[in-house]
Amino acid sequence: MTREQALALLKQNLSNQNLIKHCLAVETVMLALAVYFKEDEAEWGLVGLLHDIDYEKTKDNPSQHSLIGAQILEETGLNKDICQAIRVHNEMHNLPLETLMDKALFVVDPLTGLIVAATLVLPSKKIADLTTESVLNRFSEKSFAKGANREIIKKCEELLNIKLEDFIDINLKAMQRISGDLGL
Repeated sequence: MTREQALALLKQNLSNQNLIKHCLAVETVMLALAVYFKEDEAEWGLVGLLHDIDYEKTKDNPSQHSLIGAQILEETGLNKDICQAIRVHNEMHNLPLETLMDKALFVVDPLTGLIVAATLVLPSKKIADLTTESVLNRFSEKSFAKGANREIIKKCEELLNIKLEDFIDINLKAMQRISGDLGL
């Protein structure tokens, strides 16, 4: 599947523009991590782009989120490793994270939300003005962006062997590169 085909499929399944932007954010971070780890950029990009393809179908039944998405993608013939990473990224299922791609998607997903929230409280609301230090400060505020699970984000250290500050920096810089697409 090409990126263009994946984006078209995503847009067939998601109408909420903020969800699409979230998928673009996760895609760009996964691409940056693929470069960092010298992994397959096309696969890692697709997993980021398509990870929430079923979100609108499962929003009222979160226990089905990621399972239906993986099934949709398996039916297209997409690589089984991509489908598996999408299946296991929902912590609700408590499925084992086996591959580096599984682990990366799992910890990237909540951090992109924290970065967006940290951007939106800036006076400029521009991601270009956000710093890693500012995200780290927001990370410490338990009441800020409560949906961004800090325990999962912190697992970057054990799962990816990347210090939290460095992980935030990689995520932020990747997202800053596509600020126009994110509307930030």
